[in-house]
Amino acid sequence: MSLWAWTLAAYDRPGVPEATLALQDEHGFNTAYLLWAVWADPDRETLANGVQTTVLWDETVLWPLRNVRRALKGHRPPFADAPREGLREDVKAAELRAERTLMETLESFGPAATNVDVMATLTRAAMAWCGQAPAAPLKRLAEALA
Repeated sequence: MSLWAWTLAAYDRPGVPEATLALQDEHGFNTAYLLWAVWADPDRETLANGVQTTVLWDETVLWPLRNVRRALKGHRPPFADAPREGLREDVKAAELRAERTLMETLESFGPAATNVDVMATLTRAAMAWCGQAPAAPLKRLAEALA
């Protein structure tokens, strides 16, 4: 199963969207990177490559799109709501495509793993990302993915 297909299935599980958004918004993690780590169970060198690739993509593509999408949310006089919301939906689609492009790139680093210890992998991925592994939010994600 491709990483993208696996991720879409994972997001259908109860608690996964909330857990990933909390890790993103409260702890600064890229959720595509974390999900890729669970899917691939990469070694230390591949994790480092994943971090470098993700940070570059975040800074140049994902964050600018996300910031524009968020800026377009809500009433913004003098701009009419319908056209503004239509533009916001276009930006949201571009943001989703950018996330998919990142995941396809990460997927190219190696195949899907089997028998992954999800919590251990998330902890290693978090440490590679920022040197910290917030146990409670990572555990919520691991349990939701199990």
